[in-house]
Amino acid sequence: MENKTMVSPLKQPIVFELQSFDVQPGNGPFLFFLALLAYIVVLLGNGVVISVIMIDKNLYRPMFIMICHLVVCDLLGATMVLPRLMMDLLMGIKKITYISAITQAFCAHTYGAAMLTILSVMAYDRYIAVCEPLRYHCIMTSARLHSCCALAWMVALLLIAVLFSFHMNVPLCGQIIQHVYCSNRGILNLACIPTPVSDIYGLAMTWSLSSVTFILIVFSYIRILSTSLKQGSKDSFLRSKAFQTCAPHIVVYVLFQIASLIIILSHRFPSLSQNTRKFFSILLFIIPPIINPIIYGLVSKDLRIFGTDENIRTHNDKIPYHIPQKIFNQCLEDSQRIG
Repeated sequence: MENKTMVSPLKQPIVFELQSFDVQPGNGPFLFFLALLAYIVVLLGNGVVISVIMIDKNLYRPMFIMICHLVVCDLLGATMVLPRLMMDLLMGIKKITYISAITQAFCAHTYGAAMLTILSVMAYDRYIAVCEPLRYHCIMTSARLHSCCALAWMVALLLIAVLFSFHMNVPLCGQIIQHVYCSNRGILNLACIPTPVSDIYGLAMTWSLSSVTFILIVFSYIRILSTSLKQGSKDSFLRSKAFQTCAPHIVVYVLFQIASLIIILSHRFPSLSQNTRKFFSILLFIIPPIINPIIYGLVSKDLRIFGTDENIRTHNDKIPYHIPQKIFNQCLEDSQRIG
């Protein structure tokens, strides 16, 4: 197996060496500046979004709480890759201990899995808001909201924990990881023995998670589209409001899938240079965390008007998006009489 530098298994403490970009002398500081700029944009963009949501109590609603979880996921992915890359570009630090390598790989894979599960939960929330508006507040209670968000993280963490459990008792015979960052496959490529169980589980887990989340999101938006068209035939404002609410989520999901597809396709073209492949591989940890806060900041009226006159935010902002005010008030009065 490639990358092996020793015949006998390595003993702890094991120190790996990351093979990052092949940088020409003198270009390291410039590339470091680009990586630093990207990381600053990630921190500022996501920091502003989560700060606005935490400060403004009018935004303590399911959609914005889920956006906070998405922001945390974006920060996790970018922080696990970019700081380490900057250290390599500026100071040439390529060595990484075994524990640090496992931690970085675990967080990188958790980022990918959690992004899909959180987006699925957000699709479920939009489905309830549009298709079951009169029951929305009864269904999406605070307890249900936090349970859904916790479930999204638990599923992602459990799947990745099982994946990395296959590292136990696997002897390693190499120290050079041919990648910009550590990954499950990058570490197991250094194993002294074949790891078919890990390979099969990794492929099955990736395929299953991608397929299930895709089906859930597509089903939700088919129902949302159908309901919006029916409602919109009577009131075009309701249809446009529903589309405006759901558009950011669709764009974020498509953007993440495109970034993932670029990584897959880059390995199907042997003519690409190693630097090009490595560059494509880190786009997944840079582009979504940079673009996502911009998408939600530009499209979401609630985030854009933060800091303006509080009278702009009416009670209409707190109800599901396509309930006429009269119907909502009547429903509220009926529920109070029943209670």
